[in-house]
Amino acid sequence: MFFKSFIAYFIFLGTVFSSVSASEIKKAYFAGGCFWGVEYHFEKLNGVESVVSGYMGGTMKNPGYYDVVYKNTGHLEVVEVSYDPSKVSYESLAKLFFEIHDPTQKNGQGPDIGSQYVSAVFTSDMTEQKTIRNLIQILQKKGLDVATTLRASTTFYKAEEYHQDYYSKTKKQPYCHSYKKLFD
Repeated sequence: MFFKSFIAYFIFLGTVFSSVSASEIKKAYFAGGCFWGVEYHFEKLNGVESVVSGYMGGTMKNPGYYDVVYKNTGHLEVVEVSYDPSKVSYESLAKLFFEIHDPTQKNGQGPDIGSQYVSAVFTSDMTEQKTIRNLIQILQKKGLDVATTLRASTTFYKAEEYHQDYYSKTKKQPYCHSYKKLFD
């Protein structure tokens, strides 16, 4: 009986500790053109637990890819970055975001043109907003005409499964995202 109670106690403790660590995971939302390339780069960053491609910012509930592309729903292709703030800061995520796409390009990214491909950051609180504004000011002081918009987070809709981990599945490289150091 003691042994069963002992095991039950450790299972309980394991549940408590795993739920505590799961609650420490935060989410950030970035739109930098085609979500495949943005996802590809964020997945390589230490402290990022997962990256999910999806849609945010529009008017239709549960949009699919063809809705976003052809029905003018107002959604952007976005990645949801789940990260451990004890390993990577929101500022580090935001810096990487600006360094993996062209934040000066209007109405698209690389060859992908359209309102669903614009550069935007969806923020969840004032701290995130302040971080993004500060980074944009740094880029502007360097002479960049930043087109990235700042928006409040709305409902995130996961994209179809064939969009998830696209470059890992296809063994291809991003065609419109590459890393370019912008911050010291």
